[in-house]
Amino acid sequence: MNWYLASILTYAFILIAIGWFIGRHVTDASNFFVGNRKFSWKMLFVILIAANIGAGSTVGVTGLAYRHGLSAWWWIACSAFGSLILAYVVGPRVWRIAKKYNLYTMGDYLDLRYAKFFRGVISGMMALGTLALFSGQLIGIAWILDVVANVDKPLGTFIGAMVVTIYFAAGGVLSAAIVNILEVIVILAGFCLAAPFALQAVGGWSGMEAQIALNFADAVKTNNYFAWDGIGLSSIIGYFFVLTPAFCISPGLIGKIYSAESERAVKLGTMLNALVQFAFAFLPVIIGMCAYAAFPDLKNPELALPLAMKELMPFGVAAFALAAIFAAEVSTADAVLYMLSSSIAKDLYKTFLKPEITDKELLSFSRKVTVAAGVAGVLLALWMPNIITALQIFYSLMTVSIAAPFLIGLFAERASTNGAVLAAVTGVVTMLGFQFLNNGQGLWLFNPATLGILASTSIMFLSLYILPGEKNHL
Repeated sequence: MNWYLASILTYAFILIAIGWFIGRHVTDASNFFVGNRKFSWKMLFVILIAANIGAGSTVGVTGLAYRHGLSAWWWIACSAFGSLILAYVVGPRVWRIAKKYNLYTMGDYLDLRYAKFFRGVISGMMALGTLALFSGQLIGIAWILDVVANVDKPLGTFIGAMVVTIYFAAGGVLSAAIVNILEVIVILAGFCLAAPFALQAVGGWSGMEAQIALNFADAVKTNNYFAWDGIGLSSIIGYFFVLTPAFCISPGLIGKIYSAESERAVKLGTMLNALVQFAFAFLPVIIGMCAYAAFPDLKNPELALPLAMKELMPFGVAAFALAAIFAAEVSTADAVLYMLSSSIAKDLYKTFLKPEITDKELLSFSRKVTVAAGVAGVLLALWMPNIITALQIFYSLMTVSIAAPFLIGLFAERASTNGAVLAAVTGVVTMLGFQFLNNGQGLWLFNPATLGILASTSIMFLSLYILPGEKNHL
């Protein structure tokens, strides 16, 4: 019997059982989308860190560290900078607005601040981009099952989708929050155990350095591997421009901010989430570097994390650590399903197709959307080549289209609907233009996504003076 697989499946069954039990008590849309706005700072921390440590921060970053070394830290670090901005700048203000106007989703805010048309365009775009993000989490689960049990990618993605879809469809953000408590404990404890054991297996830091130098047989490559900018300045700048704003404007994270019981809960819970992200960032990086020292010939770097946990650690630690990866991917996947269900059910279906829908009907439709999204995510995961590609599609599209209209509109009273639409369109067109007409190359140190963000932000600022709207006192 494969005890690694048995431990993961047992853990998955526990998640489903908890989510299903909580879901029996979810009877209205307010509970499903924002947990009746009763989350303390501790609970807010749990649901934020559970959402932020997913396939990208674990399997994806370990794969980056396997290829590029220490500088892979910037992926999670840039996300953590965004969380700090969310804690003290964006979060408190958007929470006050959501509380005052009873908002459930990012789309609710965009409708209130700009117009129903803008809400529809952005929500539709986000639904497509969010499917890419969801597929990335499913790929992470598939890689785990591949390493521990030789489960092929189609079956692995199906298992992952089934677990998260069942427990999220049952109770939405409320069941996800309760499940997230267990997931966060397993994630943090698992990785804190795994990194020291991985280092020990390759002879400590000095042993790892020596083996990596031997693998490269090139002093320049070895030095770059242990340098903070080894991944390249262009990539680091790109992470700052794409990931930092993404983690303070993501519809999924904004929706979770809405669920806080107070402004103080927003600040404390989100700040603690950021601090844990900064510290956690080192763990998958260390494991990825240890994996390169031990297994330098992997064809798929995204297998580095589950392989290191299986081969470099004793069974008890390895089983717990593999459950931690599974927990990370599943916990982020439920946050993604939240974004999908809210965008499609609340922002599109209720707003444009059936405004008269009752609260119970909206809850029922949201659960059906969650199941449909789970199926679509599996199909897209089979097409996506790797996790980082899937995540970059989502983060780039989201940041380019939403960041400037959302952030500037939150603080500038003269921001207008015309300016927001023009900024979003300009940003997306600029990014796609450089991506497809310039062979994916940007200009100087700026990649296509960064150029799109700069273009969108410039247009949004200009619109305050050229296309100003009436003063908006939200």
